[in-house]
Amino acid sequence: MQKRSKLILPLFLLLLISGCVNQQQGKVLKLAHGLDPSHPVHQAMVYMAERCKELSSGELTIEIYPSGQLGSEQQCVELLQIGSLAITKVSAAVMESFTEDFKVLGLPYIFRSKEHSFKVLDGEIGDELLLSTEPFWIRGLCFFDAGSRSFYTIDTPINHPDDLKGLKIRVMKSITAMEMVKAQGGSPTPISWGELYTALQSGVVDGAENNPPSFYTSHHYEVCKYYCLNEHTMVPDVLIISQKVWVKLSEQEKLWLQQAADESVPVQRKLWAESEKESLEIVKEAGVTIIYPDKEPFSDKVTELLESYRENEKLYDLITRIREVEE
Repeated sequence: MQKRSKLILPLFLLLLISGCVNQQQGKVLKLAHGLDPSHPVHQAMVYMAERCKELSSGELTIEIYPSGQLGSEQQCVELLQIGSLAITKVSAAVMESFTEDFKVLGLPYIFRSKEHSFKVLDGEIGDELLLSTEPFWIRGLCFFDAGSRSFYTIDTPINHPDDLKGLKIRVMKSITAMEMVKAQGGSPTPISWGELYTALQSGVVDGAENNPPSFYTSHHYEVCKYYCLNEHTMVPDVLIISQKVWVKLSEQEKLWLQQAADESVPVQRKLWAESEKESLEIVKEAGVTIIYPDKEPFSDKVTELLESYRENEKLYDLITRIREVEE
């Protein structure tokens, strides 16, 4: 009983603290996430907080709690929905559980290039997606670059999708991610991120898929010696705010916050690009073989998967509109 109390108490105390706190010097928004302070997304959030303070002359400030200080990603989302936390960061894959529209961002090879993905996310389609979760008390502020996800394996080089046959590949708990690995020929195995290193080490799975910085910072390169840069998906991160907090902001406060968030996007993208380059150099020096395969066979394998969405009129319309966006 005592152990249970220790788990409940921090959350109980947090519920007593509003995500939007009025203090003598102005209004304070609480932002929590699970990333390390060295992460490009955290650094972009710091920039956003500084800009928000500058734009508002200190009337609206943001307090950042990194490294899971206020709970896991799921807990932060739950606190956000009830207004006990103002802002957090999630993968766009997590947003699928609120609205089906977000599925489109996790579809394999939906984007022709990084430049194409930026055009989509910075445009009308991106704006629509950011606002699509308002009925669930969540509003998107902006998209952050989370790179391209590619396959890495313990001891099997992946040069062609046929090489994935029979391999157990860890995926996020996302239907779209599971369908993608199946289409490529692998066996999708949902495992939490925190348990993945042990799962790789013990052979529970044969590999996983993620971006270069995550491959490096997770130390998965210590176990997996092949990294195939097939870049099957470009699932962005999403900075979200509690709708209950948002409606309590004045129109001017909303403008300050949104401007600060928008200005943090190019900063984060630059930091991310630098992080990707550095990560690949480090894992290569550590003995990982970097494979640059022909992407066409991988893309061909998922054509049928994308076409299967024709029956879903709304989702297929999004797919069509994304394809029509010029780089």
